[in-house]
Amino acid sequence: MPHAVSLLRAARLARSAKPFLARGGFKRERCAGCRLVPSHCMCAVRPPVATRAGVCLLMADIEPLKPTNTGWLVADVVADTFAFGWARTETDPALLALLDDPQWQPYVVFPGQYAAPERVVLGVPASPDAAGGRVAKRPLFILFDATWAEARKMFRRSPYLDRLPVLSLQPEQITQYKLRNSGRGDHFCTSEVAAMCMDLAGEHAAQQTLDAYLGVFTHHYLCAKNQ
Repeated sequence: MPHAVSLLRAARLARSAKPFLARGGFKRERCAGCRLVPSHCMCAVRPPVATRAGVCLLMADIEPLKPTNTGWLVADVVADTFAFGWARTETDPALLALLDDPQWQPYVVFPGQYAAPERVVLGVPASPDAAGGRVAKRPLFILFDATWAEARKMFRRSPYLDRLPVLSLQPEQITQYKLRNSGRGDHFCTSEVAAMCMDLAGEHAAQQTLDAYLGVFTHHYLCAKNQ
C-alpha cells in the first residue's frame, strides 16, 4: 500500500509541467515502491515496525521527488508517518487537524538555539504510563524534510508551530548519510533525525531499524548508480 510520502510524491508529480530530473542521479526506470532501478529493488526488505510514536514530515516543494530523499524510508518503517508539502502562504487543513488531535503531543524537532528558551525541551516521555488518571499522549515528531537552508526558513515562517515545544537533539555521533553532502558532520538526513527521536521516545527497535535501513538503502542506491 502507498504510504504518506509516496502519495505526496504522486500529487506533486501530477502538478509538474515537466518530468523531474534528479541532479547527479541515474536516468533509468525506477520501481514505484522504493525509487530504485528494478534490478536493485529493495521492496522485499521493507521493515515496518509497530510504534507508539509518530512522525509528521513537512516537506519542501521538490523533496518528495528526489530519489535520495530519506523521509520515504521513515514512512516505510513507521506506520504513523504523515507527510505534508510546506508552503509559506497556505497550510493544509489536514495538518492543522493533526496538530490538534488529542491523541498526539507534537514536538517540533529543531536546534534549540533558534527557539525561545521556554519552548525548548531535551527529551520526551518514554512510556505510556497514565498520569493523573489519563493516558499519556503519544509523541508526534515534526521534522522539516528539506535542505538546511530551507529548513531554517520553514521553521521561521510556520506560525502555526509557534505554540508547540521544540525538541532539541543532542547527538553524539556524526552523520552517516552519503547520498548528499552538506559539508557538515552535524547535519543529519531525515531518517537519522527520526531514528534519534525514536530512541528518545523509547522506541529502540524503530531506532535500530531506521539506522540499518538507511545503510541498506544507501548500498542499493550506490550500487545501482555505479553499476
